[in-house]
Amino acid sequence: MTAVTARPRRSRADRPAPDWDLVYKRNYIERLKRDRPPMNVREELPELIARGYEDIPEEDIVRLYWWALAHDKPKIGTFMVRIKVAGGLVNAAQVRALAQISNDYGRGEAELTTRQGIQLHWVELAKLPEVMERIEAAGLTTNGGEGDTVRNITGCPVTGLAEGEAFDVTPVIREVADHFYGNPEFSNLPRKHKYTISACESQCNAPEISDVALIAVRKDGREGFTLRIGGGMTNTPRISRDVGVFIPREETVEVLEAVTNAWQRDLRYRISRAKARIKFMMDDYGPEGMRQRIEAALGRPLEDGVAPEPTADTDHLGVHPQAQPGLLYAGVPVSSGRISGAQLEAIADLVESYGGDVRFTRQQNFLLGNIPESRIDDVRNTLRDIGFDLDRGRAFGRSIACTSHRFCNYSVAETKGKLEEILDELTDSYGAGPIGDLAIHVDGCPHACAQHWVGEIGLQGTTTRVDGSDERIEAYDLTVGGGLGSRSAIGRRLMRRVPTHEINGVMDRLVGAWLKERADKGDFNFTLGDFCNGHTDDELIAVAQGIDVANASPDTSVGVRVPGPLLPLVDGEDRIEVQAPTVGEALAIVAKRFPGFKETVMPEGTVDKAFLIAIGDEDVRNLDGMNTAVQPGADIVVITALSGG
Repeated sequence: MTAVTARPRRSRADRPAPDWDLVYKRNYIERLKRDRPPMNVREELPELIARGYEDIPEEDIVRLYWWALAHDKPKIGTFMVRIKVAGGLVNAAQVRALAQISNDYGRGEAELTTRQGIQLHWVELAKLPEVMERIEAAGLTTNGGEGDTVRNITGCPVTGLAEGEAFDVTPVIREVADHFYGNPEFSNLPRKHKYTISACESQCNAPEISDVALIAVRKDGREGFTLRIGGGMTNTPRISRDVGVFIPREETVEVLEAVTNAWQRDLRYRISRAKARIKFMMDDYGPEGMRQRIEAALGRPLEDGVAPEPTADTDHLGVHPQAQPGLLYAGVPVSSGRISGAQLEAIADLVESYGGDVRFTRQQNFLLGNIPESRIDDVRNTLRDIGFDLDRGRAFGRSIACTSHRFCNYSVAETKGKLEEILDELTDSYGAGPIGDLAIHVDGCPHACAQHWVGEIGLQGTTTRVDGSDERIEAYDLTVGGGLGSRSAIGRRLMRRVPTHEINGVMDRLVGAWLKERADKGDFNFTLGDFCNGHTDDELIAVAQGIDVANASPDTSVGVRVPGPLLPLVDGEDRIEVQAPTVGEALAIVAKRFPGFKETVMPEGTVDKAFLIAIGDEDVRNLDGMNTAVQPGADIVVITALSGG
């Protein structure tokens, strides 16, 4: 084959800005938002309900995302309802309302999310209006929980309770939420947009992977924030970067408006949804260029400032004294974030009995605040009685899993159950204490909702064939060495397609080797991430497979990634390995092998307008199109253009 050399590419910042005509021509969702504004779909719900689920066009299903309503898997007319909880803070009455809504409409099931919210499943189409009304009656909202909006605003779950924070940012989170939630000026963004605001010295709220992060500081005695921009996950993970400014507290909303407007008004980031996140704007302009554009949108310069580094690492699990004398808070591990309506009801009763509150955490746990010291034994016992043991291994609280293929149409492998199975086996083998700092992140697809790129061990669901047959089974790609806080890093992919029945053994061997090396060093602070970063890929693969390092063979294939909704077209094969030097040749091989794929995705030999093709998050139309060169180990990603996420 003839080698193909990619042409040098200019940054988007150097290219002429597109106009709206080009945006509408290239981006299906932008046309949909123009012609049928998604925020209006709530008013249309009675009509959609009358038509019946099977007769609702897919574009109306997409518009429902703006109200955080997404169809469950299988698509039989039930919905996920995602509820925004600014900063994760809820009172006893709100927890009780969530419990009752879950019991009445969601089969008594709920999930805590990685953005400090909570979501229900099983909600019938006809019940959506009354569910939303009951959520709003509790002082909460679904508005903007999905779609091209400002998503739920996160923060440290112990803000206002912890010693050492610059100041309590709870009122700021509320002010920002009141301004942006449902605001039509910020409900037609290029893509989803995530703010986080915190004063936590450990920066437990993950500013590194947020679109926009405000970190509380004091400057010359004044309360305010420094600013980081450009974090994110999915196919092209990024760590956010310090913009180098100080924002006085009273100017928070004004500056966040300027940040968001600088991005949303630059049409370069509306051409393709594959590159529509603010992290790509940071890639193109850098911190200084971003600052200039923010200041231009603001109409004045900003003060200089430097974002502080985290001073320690914490997960806020367990019982700790508050800054307020005589009070404690308790961080409660919730395995995989799963919680029932009955448990929520019991938590509401408990918290109400002592006048405390509940705080959902980024790690799919919850925290009980303002516990009188005299009540802590009662709290501990009550939690244990309802299924939450404060003394359960910390790894169960530090590890997270996405919604999984039980409900998500994109997930191709079990996540929540698999994570619990792995942690149970590791606990049995090594004890809860020794593995307590371990953070395993399990995703069912490349969307990285569980942030597998920053787990010490990350698993991304995929499929593989059983040797000697065409049967496909669940499998996992394995990444290692990720982290947040003082050990912030994007993990590196180590292995592909480890069958589900083998992944437990792989995890056991890696964790066992780490614990042995930690014991040999006599350094309890030696993390699994440290272990992985101290060894080559070949060495780690050999450990994981239980073989000699000379026999380790990393996968270097080119893959065509097919999203969950298209798997029936390719016999369930979510990553199709091919040998091809360009995108076009790779897709042609897949089309020849799978006639259904060809008919749907490439009916005339070219990619249908309903789909985008990307390498990582780079739309190939912005590269060399079908002639774009691909390197061994790269993934070519097929993206459904009609996608609201």
